[in-house]
Amino acid sequence: MHFFSQTFNYEHPWSHVVVGMWHKYPNPKCSHVVSIDVLDRTVDPETGIIRTERILGCKQKTPTWIVKVRLLRQSRSMCRLTPVLQIFGGSEDAFVREISFIDPTTQNATITSVNLSLSQFATCFERIQYLPAPNNRTSFTQTAEIQARMTLWRSAADGLEKWLVQRFEQNAHLGKLGFTDVLRSLEERHPETAAA
Repeated sequence: MHFFSQTFNYEHPWSHVVVGMWHKYPNPKCSHVVSIDVLDRTVDPETGIIRTERILGCKQKTPTWIVKVRLLRQSRSMCRLTPVLQIFGGSEDAFVREISFIDPTTQNATITSVNLSLSQFATCFERIQYLPAPNNRTSFTQTAEIQARMTLWRSAADGLEKWLVQRFEQNAHLGKLGFTDVLRSLEERHPETAAA
């Protein structure tokens, strides 16, 4: 199992960041996220906590060591090369289940996500938390646990986990840049929410 974590502050108040969460995608800096579907959203009448469940559709490049080239014969005289994923029919399309809880009373926003695609081979469990920070900023904490499930092939599992952590780090960096742009854009369009 490999781990990833980062903590930093956004230069925006918590209320602004929570509004920005719903505007993060589509985002040119996070082009790997290609679709978002809200499955469920409820508000607890007693606590006011908003629970949202979404499915994010992503397109990810597969590591070259997973892709093999297979010759497919179209006719006797012609062959063509077709990339085929070695992992039992996997594809570059992936889906992630995300559940968020926003508590306006305690000003705590928590998001958890886990991959649905190829979860029989590897899982990535991510947790994000937004909390108010001093000087009208918002604290961001992100952790991820990444585990390959190929126990028979430990060296392949280690390679897959390392690649997944690298990919996660790249996407986390792009996510930070993209979300910063979203927050800046919201502040320009609605300066009253940034001052809240």
